Amino acid sequence: MLQSVRSTFRAIVIATVPEAACLGDSEWNEVEVIVESAVAKRPPALQRQLLLFIRLLNVLPVVRWGRSFRRLDPDRQARFLGALERSRLFVLRRGFWGVRTLAFMGYYARPAAYVAVGYDARLRGWLEHPAATPEARAASTASPGPAGGSA
Repeated sequence: MLQSVRSTFRAIVIATVPEAACLGDSEWNEVEVIVESAVAKRPPALQRQLLLFIRLLNVLPVVRWGRSFRRLDPDRQARFLGALERSRLFVLRRGFWGVRTLAFMGYYARPAAYVAVGYDARLRGWLEHPAATPEARAASTASPGPAGGSA
């Protein structure tokens, strides 16, 4: 689905998550599969709107800087996205937050990103983590849970 806007979408992801600039082809494929899987669950009309909005994000900077979003330097890309984030037009703000959310989801939902940010989910949460202190573990089993019993 993102194939027609791939280069613009990647530029948006890099502008949103600068670490994404170091991704290789297989890692970009992971990002795109994650985003496409999420978007595939949405109505076709919304999918078309998303693609149209990404195309719009690429051409809007031409009005101010004479270049497409993909051709802007990182500072101008950040300024442009910041302007969208604060836009008086609700549709632009909402569109920006949607695309930004997809960029974050695509990048951070990859298993390699879990390691990079130190995410180490455990079934019992932080208290099962090796770095949790014995005092924290003891306190969690002694405190009442939501129903008044022990957690």
